[in-house]
Amino acid sequence: MGGSAERLLVAPRTSQSFRARLRVRETGCTGWGEPMPALRRRAFISLLGGAAAWPLAARAQQPAMPVIGFLDLRSPQAMGSRLRAFRQGLADTGYVEGDNVTIVYRWAENNIERVPELAADLVRRQVNVIFAGGSVNVVLAAKTATTTIPILFNVPEDPVRLGLVTSLARPGGNLTGINFFSGELIAKQLAFLHEMVPRAARVVLFVNPANIRNLGATEREAPPSARALGLELKMLRASTAQEIDAGFATFAGEPADALFLAVDGFFAIRRAQFVQQAAHNRLPALYPDREYVEMGGLMSYGSNVAEGFRQAGVYAGRILKGAKPADLPVVQSSKYELVINHQTARILGLTVPQTLLVAADEVIE
Repeated sequence: MGGSAERLLVAPRTSQSFRARLRVRETGCTGWGEPMPALRRRAFISLLGGAAAWPLAARAQQPAMPVIGFLDLRSPQAMGSRLRAFRQGLADTGYVEGDNVTIVYRWAENNIERVPELAADLVRRQVNVIFAGGSVNVVLAAKTATTTIPILFNVPEDPVRLGLVTSLARPGGNLTGINFFSGELIAKQLAFLHEMVPRAARVVLFVNPANIRNLGATEREAPPSARALGLELKMLRASTAQEIDAGFATFAGEPADALFLAVDGFFAIRRAQFVQQAAHNRLPALYPDREYVEMGGLMSYGSNVAEGFRQAGVYAGRILKGAKPADLPVVQSSKYELVINHQTARILGLTVPQTLLVAADEVIE
């Protein structure tokens, strides 16, 4: 009875597969009647042990996700629509942030002195491509930081004249990008403003002294364009929110008839401040892009900035797929849009000329 009881207790815990594994370990027999040679046995056990590591090894061999460094003078709060456009351009080439591409953002918060450090950080991280925006100085800082990592730019002036590329068709180095020509539209912008407010004699132009290159282009273009229209032009310099308010405060002693805003990355951050101050002072104003008008500004004339960011995203995707910046022609904006806020015009007591209504790409009612 004792032997039978012992067999009954052991049998359920010793399955056929368990006994077979036990025979292999203790006797070196495969279970089919033939002993396993020692060399084969060691190889067999090593093979079983190594199988557990196969998934880990396979993962280690997968290529790392590419990384884009997004370097900008501004802050993310002012870049919502432009970031969406950039990501759309990436998506057009098959890249989705967080899925098969990573974007590392570096915001200078309008402190140009931080830009070289931020650019150097992206180079240390060995990102696959750098997008530099917000100021020509940001692009130049990225250019100084690396001669090997591809750099994409979005600038308002001729990049050949700026020394960024050898030619528009064949950039020739590690830079290429978008030229949206806003700095060269001043004469046309002033003409539209004069047509909207024909009684205007004195126009105030805000410029940012911290943006030296844009300032130089504006100072070259604006005065002769104003004189040709019979306008008196006064330039106000502002590179902080406080200086913007101080500039508007001068209108109490020196009234202006209209306001004109130069293209500038910092001004884009402060666009709500400009629109509110213009409304408070009942000043008709022309802005460099439609985002000001969408939040209540009177009118704008310039290239479609969001489309420029989308195109930059497309170029970033093409570079990730192996294209060289030297072979990607600089994209030149070919579409300029006039946008008018009709409601703002009525609030200011202005009648929008029929010629402008016909010429406008969009009239916001």
